[in-house]
Amino acid sequence: MELPFCLTKEKQMAVGFPTKVNYATGDVLSATNMNDLSGTVNLLESAQYAAGKNNVINGDFGIWQRGTSITATSGQYTYGPDRFAVYGYGVGTGTVTQQTFTPGTAPVAGYEGQFFARFKSTNTNLRVQQLIEDVRTFAGQTATVSFWMKSPTATSADVFYAQNFGSGGSATVDIGGSTITISSSWARYTHTVAIPSVAGKTIGTSSYLALRFGAALNVDIDIWGVQFEEGSTASPFQTATGTKQGELAACQRYYVRKAVTSAYGRLGGFGVATATNQIYVDVTLPVNFRTSTLSIDYGGALGVASQEGIFASFSSVTNSGSVGNNSTVYFVLSSGSMTVARSYYLQDNAAGTAYLGFSAEL
Repeated sequence: MELPFCLTKEKQMAVGFPTKVNYATGDVLSATNMNDLSGTVNLLESAQYAAGKNNVINGDFGIWQRGTSITATSGQYTYGPDRFAVYGYGVGTGTVTQQTFTPGTAPVAGYEGQFFARFKSTNTNLRVQQLIEDVRTFAGQTATVSFWMKSPTATSADVFYAQNFGSGGSATVDIGGSTITISSSWARYTHTVAIPSVAGKTIGTSSYLALRFGAALNVDIDIWGVQFEEGSTASPFQTATGTKQGELAACQRYYVRKAVTSAYGRLGGFGVATATNQIYVDVTLPVNFRTSTLSIDYGGALGVASQEGIFASFSSVTNSGSVGNNSTVYFVLSSGSMTVARSYYLQDNAAGTAYLGFSAEL
């Protein structure tokens, strides 16, 4: 069945009005009328800027825990700016880089953005997505996605959606979408979609609603201000939480990277060696994760050290269990030797590049 789509450029919003709207010469605006008018204005303001209306996290691309330049691995999704992943098709490469607005040049008045994302493809088709937790999101409703885009040369991009019912759930439902012609200057584009009901479906674990953008070969696309909200019109842009700290915490529900800021810096986390080549380290994380099943990534000159200055590096790192915002990490050494029952802590070994990442992405 064909689903209704509507591609528009701007938003019209119906609001209430005071009880008395027609006045003759000499009429006085009563206290009742004034209170009613004040309530209407406040309602309009709160509806347009209320935190929580936007289901896209990090829609202003303010959080980049994994770094500011990421290369997409062909054939799989690679995360760049927090909550956004990029996928490359074919033999070429795709990259996503953090770009900085010159002050005063952000594309929308009233919201001075700091960063935007640039997605670049070289001999590959790119797909960019955010997976919105819980397939029930917007189910059976009309929803609108809005975003600002530009490209050095006129090109096109696709916006499309899918309902994934998670492990043990019903089959994925591809919703379709639309193709958008992008200009060389910042412009806001909107797309309205009817999200199917989940009635009669089985919802498993880690279900989600996917929002995806597709781009053709050898194009650069800049994007900022992504918003996905209930209704058939796009309201003024707002991040999911409305605050910088709230947005960081929302991102950290899915990924946290602990990184050193200097050579020999400590990452936090202590453990006791259970053998000369293995140790369990308890790490405290800033928020509770989406799930207790976490994957681990690490890099740089990461290892464990003791107060005596003994340093050992790893051949493998795995998550042994997570509860709340605490995780126990199992390290197997590739070099060095520890003393059984001695305490060790996570540390960088001179380079100042060590990091340890925890992921609960969908």
